Amino acid sequence: MGSVLGFPGVDPSDAAVGARLKRWRERRGVTVDELARLMEISPEEERRAEAGRAHLDSVQLGAATAALRLPLWALVSDTRAY
Repeated sequence: MGSVLGFPGVDPSDAAVGARLKRWRERRGVTVDELARLMEISPEEERRAEAGRAHLDSVQLGAATAALRLPLWALVSDTRAY
């Protein structure tokens, strides 16, 4: 993606994953700091992921879903995988 005024662009799929991550984190009552610690990333990186400005790899997605007690599909789709 391109950038505007020096700000990095937002990938639509990263933005969707980030929105789902934030929604589930808030539903579970987990703080940004707690989730970041469980994902082994910085709180800033976790905030950027929720904003769609950071890409989470498969290990980070797995850590997030485990920490939030979710199936993996819950962060990558709004439709159940089964």
